[in-house]
Amino acid sequence: MGTLTHELNGNVAVLTIQSPPANALSSTLLKDLDEKLNEIENDNNAKAILLKGEGKFFSAGADVKEFTSLQNASDYQVLSERGQKLFDRVENFSIPVIAAIHGAALGGGLELAMSCHIRIVTENAKLGLPELTLGIIPGFAGTQRLPRYVGSAKAYEMILSGQPITGTEAAKLGLANQAVGEEEVYENAMKLATVIAAKSKPTINSVMQLIPYAKTAQFADGVQEEATAFSEIFGSDDAKEGVQAFIEKRKPNFKDK
Repeated sequence: MGTLTHELNGNVAVLTIQSPPANALSSTLLKDLDEKLNEIENDNNAKAILLKGEGKFFSAGADVKEFTSLQNASDYQVLSERGQKLFDRVENFSIPVIAAIHGAALGGGLELAMSCHIRIVTENAKLGLPELTLGIIPGFAGTQRLPRYVGSAKAYEMILSGQPITGTEAAKLGLANQAVGEEEVYENAMKLATVIAAKSKPTINSVMQLIPYAKTAQFADGVQEEATAFSEIFGSDDAKEGVQAFIEKRKPNFKDK
């Protein structure tokens, strides 16, 4: 059984992350997402995509346990670049992707959500990049996408503190399009997806090609720098300690090395 299900509801493709308990972004989930995007492209019926998580969370982060099996800086760079490339594919997809976020979108989960075109969140959802609390840094373009939505000052605060914000705050900052009640998130996202899917496909495809021009060329450079820094940081003693502490559910003892 895969980590993602795919069903067509009218002209809306509904993708559901099903990787309990945390819907963590494992390499398997990333591969499955890539394959589902291929299916949607080949099928040619969908005019919008709704991405949601089954269970308690949208996605509570990357698969930290999987990190511990990686040995070399080059492994970490490959992991980072693979995630970045997939999220770039999402951001540049020919039809819009709407993320319906409940529970939490943290770390890699938020990085995935930020690559989507529209985010509908529950008011109490937690959104954040807590990587620094593990002695590591975001590696799926989080350092580059977050400032585009919330501005540099708030991005510094969120990434450096590692503290999440609520869905309500995310909507105020522009990180989410709207914050709704717990029961309404899927319904509202589906309603919007259906409104979009009623439009002519050539017009949708055209807009999806045009809006990304607003992104500066510096973004690609920043993402590459992030992958390099991610691999360097991962070799550090503090990263090993932070990841181990997270797995053991204790406070890390950083030595600043």
